[in-house]
Amino acid sequence: MTTNNPNFSENMLSVEEARNNILEMMSVLNSEHLPISKSLGHVLSEDISSIINVPPWNNSAMDGFAVIASDTNGASDVNPVNLNVIDSVYAGDMPNSKVSPNTAIRIMTGAPIPEGANAVVPFEQTNETQQKNTHQQLNTISILKPVKENDYIRFCGEDIKSGDNIFTKGTILRPSEIGVLATLGFKDIPVIRKPKIAIISTGNELTDIGEPIELGKIYDANTYSIATSVEKYGGIPIIIGIARDNEESLNALLDKALEYDILVTSAGVSKGDYDIVKNILSQRGNIEFWSVNMKPAKPIAFGWINKSKTTKLPLLGLPGNPVSAMVAFEQFVRPSILKLKGYTKLNKPSIQAILKNTIKNEDGRRMYIRVLVKKEGVDYYAEATGNQGSHVLTSMAKANGLAICPENILEIKSGQTIEVQMIDWHVDDL
Repeated sequence: MTTNNPNFSENMLSVEEARNNILEMMSVLNSEHLPISKSLGHVLSEDISSIINVPPWNNSAMDGFAVIASDTNGASDVNPVNLNVIDSVYAGDMPNSKVSPNTAIRIMTGAPIPEGANAVVPFEQTNETQQKNTHQQLNTISILKPVKENDYIRFCGEDIKSGDNIFTKGTILRPSEIGVLATLGFKDIPVIRKPKIAIISTGNELTDIGEPIELGKIYDANTYSIATSVEKYGGIPIIIGIARDNEESLNALLDKALEYDILVTSAGVSKGDYDIVKNILSQRGNIEFWSVNMKPAKPIAFGWINKSKTTKLPLLGLPGNPVSAMVAFEQFVRPSILKLKGYTKLNKPSIQAILKNTIKNEDGRRMYIRVLVKKEGVDYYAEATGNQGSHVLTSMAKANGLAICPENILEIKSGQTIEVQMIDWHVDDL
């Protein structure tokens, strides 16, 4: 690894500085109550306590027979203990009989433990198989192995006790948390609402998908890669439309975006004659910065549009090149969405991987190289996915990670270790 890149400049805003500036303007959104079936990926806005015990009563952990444990002492295949079967109890029912010495009650998993019983003998430790072959339940069961008191019993409140604080404010709801909440009987859950992200693409050259394409025009890819990325990270994408390269067109669409939580634009932020997003930011709000020391995605604008005298709409202006827009989204828009949702861990997961291609950093910028990461033995390997031009979207489609070459590093050679920011994990990567 060669350091001391002569092209590195400390005067340009770093990725970390830009991200911090953006996140300082983002605040956690207000809460709402959602049906439990719609709460996946949301963050709790309140502490959750239980008002019931789980399990609500002592119940059987196995299909078997509820017994008095001491009645099974000495039981074996050679010398089984025979007990009289006096009743049956199934999950969802309450026992009608009491277990007394030398008796047993047939019981199913989850059924309440009958009065008098202090253990359950699983079917596998009885001659139940022989009984099943008779197509009828016999009145006597042979115990082939002894049990101890409390064996195979789930006790009331063993998992959760009434009054327990189960989840704290800020908990991210995964399927397991949702299952617990359903166990406690919650129908609606207090959560931070999802942010609504307005999306505008700019450019005279853009044609919306489904429309006939004319010479000199291209289809609008950025709107849809951005919208699906918003949805991937738990936001609600609001596609506003395509603005042409004039202030009147962009202003008309900006007016439609004012009711949402963030505005994301693509194109219109570099040094071209028609790059108007920065101009509009200056006129209708404020521009904080418009370039970051990274490759791809150097031209990034951040600022806000004034909604009123007291409220502002954050605006993230991404580059027009499709790969640049996606890389910038991962570094800046993604953590913004997560912060609005109430997440506290905002960094993307990264791994150390062995590089299969030599990387040369000729610009002195933070480089994000599209790579495919695969595990070979105990190590991860990262291989570039082809042409790294910022217009080559297929190289992004083939990648599951972004290998990071720091600004001050001139070269990372094949065989050396590099940090890779993971975009996606797939089963065949592990």
